Amino acid sequence: MIIQDLLLKEDTIVAISTALKNAPIGIIRISGNKSFDIISQIFKPKNKKELNFNKGYRIYYGYIINDNNQIIDEVLVSIFRKPYSYTGEDMVEISAHGNIIILNKIVELIKSKGARLAKGGEFTLRAVLNQKMDLTQAFAIKDIIEANTEKQLEIAFKNLNGKLSNKINEIKEKLI
Repeated sequence: MIIQDLLLKEDTIVAISTALKNAPIGIIRISGNKSFDIISQIFKPKNKKELNFNKGYRIYYGYIINDNNQIIDEVLVSIFRKPYSYTGEDMVEISAHGNIIILNKIVELIKSKGARLAKGGEFTLRAVLNQKMDLTQAFAIKDIIEANTEKQLEIAFKNLNGKLSNKINEIKEKLI
């Protein structure tokens, strides 16, 4: 069902990408066609410099503001243009103070501007659908997150970098 939804509509998703507990830093990720429009509505650069979406890999310092022009938090905003993002879509990451109240306020504000809350694993699913990675690499990300030993991490990183995919393709070529 989720794959059909993704293929049928080009919606924009948002989620907190870091642990759901208070921490020094929390990251909120936005991905989809409305990402740049949404961040333009809620972000005010400290130096009054305009956001430049023509090039990706830009970081801006400033404030997330609500509809009443009140500051929610002081943040860094990272811009990633498609296809050169994790998901293969236009994407924004907001590095905010990691207080869960602040992070939830920012997510709610983004949702009010047209994004929907991402389902678990949906950013990675979009990366697979946009051919940024294959399924073995997607599962490797899960393995990295859940690893309990150095050896598990080592194997997961190898798979993330394509070791298992390459081996499967090698066997496939021999079979063909």
